Amino acid sequence: MLSVIDLAASAARTTEDIFTGASHAMPNGRVFGGQVLAQAITAAARTLPPERVPHSMHGYFLRPGDVTKGITLSVDRIHDGRSFSTRRTQAYQEGVPIFSMIASFEDEDPGIEHGAPMPSDVPAPEDLAGTEALDPSRHPLSLRVLEGGPIERRYVASPIYDTVDGDRTPHQGVWMRTRSPLPDDPAIHRAVLAYMSDLTIQEPVLRAHGLPWSTPGLKVASLDHAMWWHRFGRVDEWVLYTQESPSARGGRGLATGRIHSRDGRLLATVAQEIMIRVPGDS
Repeated sequence: MLSVIDLAASAARTTEDIFTGASHAMPNGRVFGGQVLAQAITAAARTLPPERVPHSMHGYFLRPGDVTKGITLSVDRIHDGRSFSTRRTQAYQEGVPIFSMIASFEDEDPGIEHGAPMPSDVPAPEDLAGTEALDPSRHPLSLRVLEGGPIERRYVASPIYDTVDGDRTPHQGVWMRTRSPLPDDPAIHRAVLAYMSDLTIQEPVLRAHGLPWSTPGLKVASLDHAMWWHRFGRVDEWVLYTQESPSARGGRGLATGRIHSRDGRLLATVAQEIMIRVPGDS
């Protein structure tokens, strides 16, 4: 986890800030979108003082990335104001853009405050089965849940890797945390939260239609991703990611999510639209 977020700064003198990063292995050979999100926000944050923190980002996944190739991240310092800064980050492989993001940063100031409450009827993560016991042999995406993966997950309902059990509902909840403790640096926790925000967010769309990841011929790709950081929270402690899909139409599905700390504080809100191709659809 830390190895892909710890970017290297380029020594080249250009009009933009240049960073380079690597990818961790994925069973399908494609760069995990959450990894690029974390790298892009990390690169942008490196151009700002630590007290100016990200509060929103909007990104587009342009092309699938290749885990065997390095990633170059170019940061454009669009604006620096008294309270807010704006950065544009482009991620490239071999000169071709694979991801584009604009993010806003702010100095945190006191003000009015409220937050949507965490659902009260959710079992504690200790009362739920871990995903390590799943048999991942039917579909390569299931390999993400192996013990070697950086994020531990506990589904409130059952996962949908091989089957969709229970009601076909466009809702789900997942407890998450990193498998290993992280440094105290808040910037790392915010970046890893971005990484985690791309995990399972597509699944309410699939769950609503009884489609497990192992469906033969199923194709899913993230199109865009938006995230708003509301409050700081450690991600090496359990957080609850509640997700729903308000709409699917025309080969696209929209999902939204809220991430709460275990003590009920709303940490972030997420939205993502995906492309989905189901075998047999005309």
